[in-house]
Amino acid sequence: MKLTVIGCAGSFPGPDSAASCYLLEAPYEGGTYRLLLDLGSGALGTLQRFADLHDIDAVALSHLHADHCHDICGFYVVSKYHPDGPMARIPVLSPSGTSDYLAAAYGIEDSEGMSEQFDFRPWDTATSQRLGPFDLRAVLVDHPVEAYAIRVEAEGEVLVYSGDTGPTEVLADLLEGADTFLCEASFVASRENPPSLHLTGAEAGEYATRAGVERLLITHIPAWTDRDEVESDVKTTWGGAYELVVSGSVHEIGRHP
Repeated sequence: MKLTVIGCAGSFPGPDSAASCYLLEAPYEGGTYRLLLDLGSGALGTLQRFADLHDIDAVALSHLHADHCHDICGFYVVSKYHPDGPMARIPVLSPSGTSDYLAAAYGIEDSEGMSEQFDFRPWDTATSQRLGPFDLRAVLVDHPVEAYAIRVEAEGEVLVYSGDTGPTEVLADLLEGADTFLCEASFVASRENPPSLHLTGAEAGEYATRAGVERLLITHIPAWTDRDEVESDVKTTWGGAYELVVSGSVHEIGRHP
C-alpha cells in the first residue's frame, strides 16, 4: 500500500499545500486501485500531478468541513462534463447527508444531485466496508460535525487516519496493530486550546506510543501554526520514527525490517 500526500494544510489551503487529501494505491485485479482519503479545498489540482482523474476508483470522506470535502464539486464537473464523455460512477464513503450537502454546495437543485457520478454510501461503524483491495473501518471521533477516523487495511498492511478530532479513546482502539498513524496536529501544547476540535503534536505522539505503531505521520498543520513547535510537541511523547508530511511526499505502508 502506497500513500501519497496530496494536500496536508490544516483548516484551509496554505501557500505550500492544498487542504486534506491523501492518495492510497494498492495492487488489485492485475492493476492498481486508487482510493482518496478526503478531497479538500484546492486538492483536485495537485492530485492531477500524481494521478489521472479517470483512474480514481473511490473516495472516502472523513467529514463535511470544506477543507476535507469541497473539491468533490470540481471532481463532479470533470466526471460529468469531460469532453471524452462522463467518467464511470465511483463509490464515495461518507457521513450521512453528504449527497445533499455537496449538491447544495455546487448549486444543484435536481433531486438526483451528484448521484449520477458518485455512489454515496454512508459509513457503517458496525462493520468494515470493502473498496477494491481495501477494508475500511470508521469510528466516530470528537469534532463539531459528524466526523470519522478511518482504518485502512490491505494485504496485512494497516494505516489509520485520524481525520479531525479532539482527544478520544476510540483512536487508541482503532490503532491496535496499525503500522502507520496519519494524525492531525492542528494545535500546540503551549496554548489553551478549545475542546472537542483538534489534537496537539504531543497528543498525537501519545496515541502512537500507546499503540506501538511503527511510524507517525503528522498532518493538518494550519499555515498560521509554527511547524517547529508542533514537532517539539511530538518529541515530548513519541520516540519513534515520525515525519511532518508535506504535499507530494510518498510513504510505503507496512512494517519495515
